[in-house]
Amino acid sequence: MNDLTALEKQTIERAVAGDQKALEEVLAGVQDLVFNLSLRMLGLLPDAEDATQEILIKVMTRLSSFRQESSLSTWVFRIALNHLRDYKKGMFTQRPLSFEIYGEDIASGRERDVPDLGGGVDQGLLERELKLSCTNVMLQCLDAESRCIYVLGTMFRLDSRVAADILGLNPATYRQRLSRIRKKVGAFLGEYCGLGGGSCSCKRRTNYAIATHRIDPGLEECSYRDIAQFTDAMEELDGLSQVFADLPAYRTPEEVRDWVKGLLASGSFATVMQTEGAKG
Repeated sequence: MNDLTALEKQTIERAVAGDQKALEEVLAGVQDLVFNLSLRMLGLLPDAEDATQEILIKVMTRLSSFRQESSLSTWVFRIALNHLRDYKKGMFTQRPLSFEIYGEDIASGRERDVPDLGGGVDQGLLERELKLSCTNVMLQCLDAESRCIYVLGTMFRLDSRVAADILGLNPATYRQRLSRIRKKVGAFLGEYCGLGGGSCSCKRRTNYAIATHRIDPGLEECSYRDIAQFTDAMEELDGLSQVFADLPAYRTPEEVRDWVKGLLASGSFATVMQTEGAKG
C-alpha cells in the first residue's frame, strides 16, 4: 500500500531529478531507521555506522528505481536488510556468537576477578549502558535470517504482511518463524537475564564489561546515549517482553549525518552516483 503524501512524492521526484537539497531531505528522513536497523543487526556502533553509510549510498543511487508502490520506509527496509544479511565486515561475522557461548560467559563468574574500573562514573548510567549493549549483542546469537525476522517483528513492530513482503516470505510462514524465534530468545532471557528472572546482573557485570571493552566509562558520551525517543520495542507476547520495553530509538551519530552532508556537497558526488548506479 502506498502511503506517501503529495509532499513526499514531490520531494522524491525532485531528488531523482538532481535536486541535492531534496535528496538530502530524503536521506535525512530514513537515516535513523537505517542506523537503528544496522545497530540491531550488527550489534556494535562502529559496524552500524559503516553499514549505514553504505546503505545510504545504495538508497541514494537507487532512488530512481523506487516506484512508489509502497512506503519509502518499506523500500528502504528491503535495501538495508539485503545489505545487512550479507554483511561480512562486522566483528560478529569474524567472531560468531551463539546462545551457548554467551550463556557460558555469563555463567562463568569471570566478573568476580575484575576490580572496580568505573572511574567514578555513575553506576546507574553504566548499568543502563551495559543493558543496551547486551541486548544488541544478544541478537547476534541468532542467525542473520532469524535476526531479520525478530528485529522487524519485535523491535520495529511491522505488520506481518509488510515484514513478510520485505523478507520475501508469505505472512503465515513469517508469523510461524517469528513465534519460534521469540520462544528461543525468551528461553535464553529466562535462564540468564536478571531482568527476566535469570542469573545475570548488569550491576555485577559492569566492570567486566569495561575490561572486555563492551562499554567505556572514559567517553564523555557513551555509545548509546544519543537517544531520540523512547518507544515500546516489544509487543506484550510473553512475560519477558519487558526486558526490551525501554530500548530507545537512536539518532544517527553526528559523524554519519556530517558524512551525508559532506558527500552531497563534494565534487565526488557525481562519481559516486555514476559508479554505484552502474552496480545497482
